[in-house]
Amino acid sequence: MQEVGQVANRLELPPEMSLAHPVFHVSMLKMVVGYPSLIIPVETIEVNEEFTYDEILVAILDRQVRKLRNKEIASVKMLWRNKQVEEATWEAEGGKKRKYPHLFV
Repeated sequence: MQEVGQVANRLELPPEMSLAHPVFHVSMLKMVVGYPSLIIPVETIEVNEEFTYDEILVAILDRQVRKLRNKEIASVKMLWRNKQVEEATWEAEGGKKRKYPHLFV
């Protein structure tokens, strides 16, 4: 990483990430305390030409229903491929049930 100014840094990106702009404002970067078990090799992530990738759902870990005044909203805790259990996300159940019916048995 190279400082470009007081609030910008240039990252050294691998050739396969040449489409990404290498200069970032310091507010976009986070200090990370490294844990070797959390490092994901770049080879395991497939990136398409639009520089996006699809998350693959592995499992539903938990379910909860929040009661509002006039309705109930069901949420599920989802575990994604290449993520740790601590990084699982809570998302609305509705659309996910149609997309991943095999996990809602």
